[in-house]
Amino acid sequence: VQLVESGGGLVQAGGSLRLSCAPSGSISSIPVMGWYRQTPGKEREMVAIISSGYGAYYADYVKGRFTISRDNAKNSLYLQMNTLKSEDTAMYYCVAGTSIKELHRGSWGQGTQVTVSS
Repeated sequence: VQLVESGGGLVQAGGSLRLSCAPSGSISSIPVMGWYRQTPGKEREMVAIISSGYGAYYADYVKGRFTISRDNAKNSLYLQMNTLKSEDTAMYYCVAGTSIKELHRGSWGQGTQVTVSS
């Protein structure tokens, strides 16, 4: 499956952004999807995961601020990001896979840049 992210940009600290991810196939057939992020010189880190069977999971550093959701009717995955901080600045990637454990081996998008100015 191919994934295309959108919605990144420049925002001031405290602001909001909503990222979108559109798969090439039907999103309803994808068991697990998620958002990861990466900054230069650092490893890619999990932000949020959503599983059709087990709900949503969040990294501690975004819990309470970010919300992951999927809309089968619009065939899209979303990441609503509120109360953004400068440390949220990163390239954000959408990923699709068959299980939470093996999600890192799934299909990845090209990424969308989020920059938070302080």
